[in-house]
Parts: sequence; C-alpha cells; structure tokens
Amino acid sequence: MLCGMAGSGKTTAATFLEARGFVRLSIDEEIWHRFGRFGIDYPAEIYPSLQQRVASDLWSRLPALLEKAVPIVIDNSFWNRETRDRYKRLAESYARRWILLYLKTSPTVLRERLYHRRERFDANAAFPIHDELLDSYLKSFQEPFREGEIVFE
Repeated sequence: MLCGMAGSGKTTAATFLEARGFVRLSIDEEIWHRFGRFGIDYPAEIYPSLQQRVASDLWSRLPALLEKAVPIVIDNSFWNRETRDRYKRLAESYARRWILLYLKTSPTVLRERLYHRRERFDANAAFPIHDELLDSYLKSFQEPFREGEIVFE
C-alpha cells in the first residue's frame, strides 16, 4: 500500500514495482483509461462520482488477487487511517501480508512536482491539483503513525 500526498512519488514507486511483476491498482490510471482527462473528456463536476465508482471497482478486484497470492501494489493516497485499516483487514482475512509505505514529502516539493505535473498529458495529470486544493489535502491528510508504516522521506 503506497500512502502519501499527491506528488509524493507513489506512481513512480508503483510503476517500478509493476515492472517487477506486481499488479498495480490505481484509481487515477483507471479513470484516465475509461473516461479520459478531467474537464476535457468528461465534465469536472462528475469527477467525484467517477472516482468513487472506480475505487469500488478496484476494491472488488482485490479478493481474487489476494486469493491467488499475486503481489499487488495499490497506488492510492490512503489519506485516512480508516481506509488504510480497511485494506489491511482485507489482506489479513486472506492471510496475506501487507506493507504500508508512506512517502513523506515536504509541501514545497509537492507544490513544485504538481506544478510540473499539470504540464503533462497522462493519467497522473488527469486531475490537476492546484495550490488551493493541495492546501485542503494537506489539512485533511491523516499521517500514518504507529500503523506499521515504513516511512520514506
């Protein structure tokens, strides 16, 4: 499970693992492939419903993957403890081990990376994150603490 703010490097880490045989589950990637780019291929106001739909679809794929014991990397912010715990419990219910990697990145670095991300045209840039939204995310992010996390700074 990759945990961190937008721009922290989760997708870079996830694609690295994917190239080494992990199945990568990414809401951003799925939205990009199914619906296209935010505000261009679909109206911006439907993004929350698309995000919820895709998250539910990816969640429903997990039991079969856990049953097969294939390595999985979940490219998600895991911004709150409740969601992290839910995924951990699911893995444990299949007697699978989970690892929570927290990519801790300074707000200054996040802002710089997100600025450059907005210039790209790929799945990671499918939903642009400007400074005001990042500030909101920073305020609501529940940093993992004593959850068995491995922190990368």
